[in-house]
Amino acid sequence: MLRFAIILLIVCLLYRWAFGEWPWHALTSRPTRDQALFNARKLLRIEQGASREQILAAHKRLIAMVHPDKGGTNKQVHDANDARDLLLEELPAKGADLPSDDG
Repeated sequence: MLRFAIILLIVCLLYRWAFGEWPWHALTSRPTRDQALFNARKLLRIEQGASREQILAAHKRLIAMVHPDKGGTNKQVHDANDARDLLLEELPAKGADLPSDDG
């Protein structure tokens, strides 16, 4: 039994080294786009339907708190940037709602 536990531990460590995550993390489901958007809004503390300016202002506030120079970590900065980028991608393109003047 001890031999099995040691082999399992070695396999887990090799998996972690090779893939950068523990094996049991691969078994969990990845968040859907809706969940990712919800988490991004929650992280930036903004409501659904926020404007570009609101997203950028919330991102700036969050970065000011989690920047490594202020005691935060690089991961927190990357998470804030990812949330900002995801929410900005969801905004409609400028002029997309305007009718065209083709005729």
